[in-house]
Amino acid sequence: MYDNLYGELCFYENLLEAFRKAAKGKSSKWYVMDFRKDLKNNLLSLQRELINHTYEPQPMKTFVIRDPKTRVISASAFRDRIVHHALCNVIEPIFDKTFIYDSYANRKGKGTHAALRRFDYFKQKVSGNGKLLPNAKDNNQVYGYVLKADIKHYFYSVDHEIMMQVIGRKIKDKKILRLIKKILDNHTSQIGMPIGNLTSQFFANVYLNELDYFVKHRLKAKYYIRYVDDFVILDASRERLEFYKSEINEFLKTIKLELHPEKSRVYPLHRGVNLLGFRIFYYYKLPYKRNKRRFLSRLETLLEAYKNNEIEAGRVKEKIQGWFAYAEWSNTHKLRNEITKKVNKTLTLE
Repeated sequence: MYDNLYGELCFYENLLEAFRKAAKGKSSKWYVMDFRKDLKNNLLSLQRELINHTYEPQPMKTFVIRDPKTRVISASAFRDRIVHHALCNVIEPIFDKTFIYDSYANRKGKGTHAALRRFDYFKQKVSGNGKLLPNAKDNNQVYGYVLKADIKHYFYSVDHEIMMQVIGRKIKDKKILRLIKKILDNHTSQIGMPIGNLTSQFFANVYLNELDYFVKHRLKAKYYIRYVDDFVILDASRERLEFYKSEINEFLKTIKLELHPEKSRVYPLHRGVNLLGFRIFYYYKLPYKRNKRRFLSRLETLLEAYKNNEIEAGRVKEKIQGWFAYAEWSNTHKLRNEITKKVNKTLTLE
């Protein structure tokens, strides 16, 4: 159990480190420049509020994005983001060592690429290193199945009371717990977390660590990977995966969640699995069709803007390389070459 953490959170050095993390990649934003103008006094003011328990989060700004599905994003004020980082600096190491190995979102040394590599390893194990089905039409038609699932409306469904109970098993510092409750309730009382907050990303792993332990230690599923509210379990038996699905849905009810009925199904591995932006077969990966369509549409817009002198060549290349960094994790060599030739033909190269 961990107590007496609040003083560590309030240390000036911790708040300064939290500022650096909150400002990373955003140094040109007006709110970062404004806070930095009087950095020491702004941090000392925040420190006093935390020490005196007068700190109150500011109302969040909410907006809608469609990329491609509609999401409601809630952005915290910059000084509140500093508090979020200061809190996570103190409590994240405590919880991270309790997380299972195959939880991949928002963790140091993990991430999407590590999850994809792990999936490749698991599919080899389940399929007997690519053992082909009888009458296989190509070398991707291997043995094995995957339960691909996600949790219905996860961020909008997290129960605050259950969250506080889970956190309270590890953290006994009442001041830390009050601050966490204040952060949770700034979005809405009792249920839901804002998409986009650092604390929401961290709390998502804390909450679903309950699911991870159920799957690994109660069901004893060997080949399980979770990335936020999406997860997969691979197995040689379809029947076993269907059983896992039923048991997981029953367990989720105990923490007031449920599987998405349309997005939680068992598939043969040879049909390909949608995971983390790719459709994965045994010997190759493809980017999602919608991602490819959106990029090609944006590319046309970029090249047209270049022809009209609305954007520089370097900026066009920069945006293209951003998509290439994603696409190169799949079998897109021919596509990327075609795009490069088209871009080079359009741009005035120095």
